[in-house]
Amino acid sequence: MSSSQATHATPDTQSGDQIPQLASRLKAAGDPLRLEILRLLSQDSYSVLELCRIFDLRQPALSHHLKVLAQAGLVSKRREGNNLFYRRSGDGLEPLFTSLDSLPLPEARAGAVAEIATERAEASRRFFADYGNRFREQQELIAGYEVYGPQVAQLLRPGKSALEVGPGEGEFLAELAPRFDTVTALDLSSAMLERAQQFASDNTLGNIEFLHGDTREAASRPGSADSVVVNMVLHHTPEPEQIFRDLSAALKPGGQLLVAELQAHEQDWARDACGDLWLGFAPEQLSSWSEQAGLENGRSIYSALRNGFQIQIREFLKPETTSSRSA
Repeated sequence: MSSSQATHATPDTQSGDQIPQLASRLKAAGDPLRLEILRLLSQDSYSVLELCRIFDLRQPALSHHLKVLAQAGLVSKRREGNNLFYRRSGDGLEPLFTSLDSLPLPEARAGAVAEIATERAEASRRFFADYGNRFREQQELIAGYEVYGPQVAQLLRPGKSALEVGPGEGEFLAELAPRFDTVTALDLSSAMLERAQQFASDNTLGNIEFLHGDTREAASRPGSADSVVVNMVLHHTPEPEQIFRDLSAALKPGGQLLVAELQAHEQDWARDACGDLWLGFAPEQLSSWSEQAGLENGRSIYSALRNGFQIQIREFLKPETTSSRSA
């Protein structure tokens, strides 16, 4: 065989390997219900029981469809205690997914999705309403502020305005207030927001606005923050992926999002003891959500704790606009 013949054999071989895989994926997706499942899982991850509610199916029937999609590499799963949660995967099918995601969810499905999101949020609200006075005690069970707070502060970039989502008892506000002209503290729990306000008052932090609500409030102020900080909050939120989209909208071009979060773990007791909705997140999951929100990976710090938990501190950057780059 000549060298030119050998050169042309490689792409042909690669194509031969890829075509059967693509055919298998398209075959798996070629069912109206499975397409609806893929459409839904573009927004969030859901447990099998939640998907049964949304699609009004018995668990054996739904599990069959999920198995077909998983075998084709179109969905991935992870265990959260006793539950399996599914999310969409399948690199290389972006054109299919782009067309699929442009379609609205049927009204009945959208209503069930909204109910589940409300239930998740209510579970988090109930926990912090009931246990707000024991917040520090619960927090210390996993990771106290001193474990991650100083390291997050080291990654802060200078700017005029900052936003902290879920300020807890307010410790990190003492890092933000001297560095920025204005600081906004946003929390869904009025009990926790009151604790942060008390901390600010006790420490004479006068440049802080306290805002009661979720991250949609931040998204309603587009391009308003140079830095956004989310410390140990995502595992309490019903829709972590939506948090990234909302906060990306709130960031100025060139701004940074700092996230301190648990890595994925299997300590299921944290749900009841600490109000956790999620058992941490794999680093690549945060990277994927940030990329989908139009952000780029920045610096990262990873550390393991003696109690078996692992912390990830991640920086995500909003790209400068074209005009800013050229300037």
